[in-house]
Amino acid sequence: MNLLRALVTVSGMTLLSRILGFVRDFVIARAFGAGLATDAFFVAFKLPNLLRRLFAEGAFSQAFVPILGEYKNRRGTEEARHLVDRVATLLFLALTVVTALGVAGAPILVYLSAPGFAAEPDKFELTVSLTRITFPYILFMSLVALAGGVLNTWSRFALPAFTPVLLNISFIGLALFATPWFDQPALVLGWAVFLGGVLQLALQLPALKKIGMLPRFRLDWKDEGVRRVLKLMAPAVLGVSVSQVSLLINTIFASFLENGAVSWLYYADRLMEFPSGLLGAALGTILLPSLAKYHADGKTEDYAHLLDWGLRLCLLLTLPAALALAILGVPLISTLFHHGAFTGADVLRTREALAAYAVGLTGLILVKVLAPGFYARQNIRTPVKIALISLFATQAMNLLFVVFLDLRHAGLALSIGLAACLNAALLFQGLRRHAIYTPRPGWAGFLLKLLVALAALGAALWFGMGREADWLAFGGLQRLIRLSLLVGGGIFAYFATLALLGFRMKDFRRRAAE
Repeated sequence: MNLLRALVTVSGMTLLSRILGFVRDFVIARAFGAGLATDAFFVAFKLPNLLRRLFAEGAFSQAFVPILGEYKNRRGTEEARHLVDRVATLLFLALTVVTALGVAGAPILVYLSAPGFAAEPDKFELTVSLTRITFPYILFMSLVALAGGVLNTWSRFALPAFTPVLLNISFIGLALFATPWFDQPALVLGWAVFLGGVLQLALQLPALKKIGMLPRFRLDWKDEGVRRVLKLMAPAVLGVSVSQVSLLINTIFASFLENGAVSWLYYADRLMEFPSGLLGAALGTILLPSLAKYHADGKTEDYAHLLDWGLRLCLLLTLPAALALAILGVPLISTLFHHGAFTGADVLRTREALAAYAVGLTGLILVKVLAPGFYARQNIRTPVKIALISLFATQAMNLLFVVFLDLRHAGLALSIGLAACLNAALLFQGLRRHAIYTPRPGWAGFLLKLLVALAALGAALWFGMGREADWLAFGGLQRLIRLSLLVGGGIFAYFATLALLGFRMKDFRRRAAE
């Protein structure tokens, strides 16, 4: 399989999900604005989302996929199927217990994650109710992550990438048509999360059955493969929890700021997640199975070449996205969210957070490429140590930016962005120090050409955008047309400049490990 084609496939499915995600956020912003109800929902959704990333997409995937790939490549399909059965059974039982505890302890969880809400009883109680509804999402999504890891190992990348679309469809459908059925309209958002989790899991099951990997109940925690997954998960949980704890601490800081701060950060984060998911998650998804195969086969040169390919492609696509987010904050936010209850002041406050997030976007996506360089070798301890350093750096910057410099919610976003850059720099240094990766020739010329193309892109966007105040006065259709032309012109300016400098996308074609 051509990895560039696989990247396009995964990114295409992710693009569809992200577009529907923006439709979802448009519907939520129009109906609820940025205030008490949305703050309550975003905090409630953050709790199961944190554990989902911790157990499912984060630590579990990092530990499970390399070992599953080893079983498939060295021991055969039958042994791999037995591993899937035993791991799936243990995961299901463990997450059922965690879900039950989360539902029962929702008031405590809300108080710990957003203590500032306790001063407003209505806000606190709404957040508790939403937390109880959304918490089972972690169970559904952990099983979805297991299914996705299996399908990706069998080079079935499209379906796992498409699956998140169903969550957005659930949000849009229930928010538009089911809201009148609830005494507290915001509760519809919680039930949308629950339904989305069920639909995503249901979609994966036929695909697993087709490749003969549909899990069967088989409990054996003493199995060698299960024990190896658990052994790798221990440091992986710590590593992933570092970033999630950092986000949670930021929510605690934000809960003490004015109403709307949590929501401004959320909407800015949603815009940042667009290129992050489209590029970072997609690159990490397609790189990990091939890197694990090269490591299992002892092909160190192929391993280093694949990392080099991933880094170049990452910078080629991520740097222009970061620059565009920094420049086009008001056009993007006003076009997507400046409707109904979402005011012009909300646009400007969200723009502040987005500009701060954009500083660290490249670092955030580079981590998705660099970390698999360790995970594929079943070395999780090194990224964990680096993540801990990043956590302490984030909180030190929070104190500096929020408490001393009074940058408020924008300071919280800036600390996350700068810490992501630090994380990426330390991962890169670690790969070099352990002789896992040595840059291939031609990097100086590659970076120089990128800088020229970025200058062309920045000029096109800056002069094409006009005055920010005008975007707040434009009608919705006028904003959409102008933004489309602006983005299209920027894309043309960037890639046309690259083409003039000799770049060709066919030069980035690469086969997956076989």
